Amino acid sequence: MLFEKLTEVLDPEPHGAALNMAIDEVLLRSASGPLLRIYRWSQPSISFGYFEKCSDLNTPGPGWEMVRRWTGGGVVVHGEDVTYTLIVPQAHEFAGRPARETYREIHECIARTLRATGVETTLVDSTAAKVSTGCFENPAEADLLVGSRKIAGAAQRRTRWGLLHQGSVQGIPLAEEFVSRLAAAFAGEVGRRTLGAGELAEAQILEGEKYGSGAWLRRF
Repeated sequence: MLFEKLTEVLDPEPHGAALNMAIDEVLLRSASGPLLRIYRWSQPSISFGYFEKCSDLNTPGPGWEMVRRWTGGGVVVHGEDVTYTLIVPQAHEFAGRPARETYREIHECIARTLRATGVETTLVDSTAAKVSTGCFENPAEADLLVGSRKIAGAAQRRTRWGLLHQGSVQGIPLAEEFVSRLAAAFAGEVGRRTLGAGELAEAQILEGEKYGSGAWLRRF
């Protein structure tokens, strides 16, 4: 396990793509201990990494939303996946460890949780040559595969507030069972609380100022 204690922030209400990203940042800014948030999307969405060029991406059709993440990585399709964010404040020793190490250890916890639901995975040994902008078409070191199919990928960002790790697990059976087990895979003691009204209100402001703006979407 990665942490002695962790708080799972319960957020069952689906949100738009920009608001989901804003909620993650708001939680990161105020976290006093490790947090896990597993969340849903109000409509089919595409998120893409901070350094990707919006102009290089295929624009989704009607009914789809697009958002730039604060973390890196490629394009991820959301709506049917299990999307989660793990936040570790700056003062915690885990936040100061190398990205390669923390990424692998988080995915090892994901692998154990999947195994408990009957899904056997393997960790990718090394990053392959990039073949597209699609995250799940480009297995990176410590991503999870079922056979040759990538089912779990993630991206990280280290900030003055701490570590932001955003991940997606795709195409798995028994997804609800996986979700119910995930927090306990990360920590020996798990507390739970709901997303606060004040946190949501702050995120809605940040959505308008940042993640939902054209300047943010097309910044590269």
